[in-house]
Amino acid sequence: MNIFVAKLNFDTQSDDLREAFEAFGAVSSAKVIDDKYTGKSRGFGFVEMDDDGQAMEAINELNDSVLDGNTIVVKKAEPRGDRGGNRGGGGGGYNRGGGGGYGRNERW
Repeated sequence: MNIFVAKLNFDTQSDDLREAFEAFGAVSSAKVIDDKYTGKSRGFGFVEMDDDGQAMEAINELNDSVLDGNTIVVKKAEPRGDRGGNRGGGGGGYNRGGGGGYGRNERW
């Protein structure tokens, strides 16, 4: 199960995250997400645990707990497409009708 962890202390490292979750079972991976431009933590990360029962126990026990001085939020990660909310988009309706271009006016 993939687990989302938010409100991390900016000094929390991936190994710290792994250590917190290993108290509940085997951790396949643990990653604090860094900003691609600054290289600094973005304050959230993901933990992967193979055993769903252990993962749920970790979620229940660690949600609203304190890690490195911050009260963290822990929940089952949702695929990007299933996060709810509609971003809108699609707009359209702009009238791009004709005009422009070279050699279009043949009255010359």
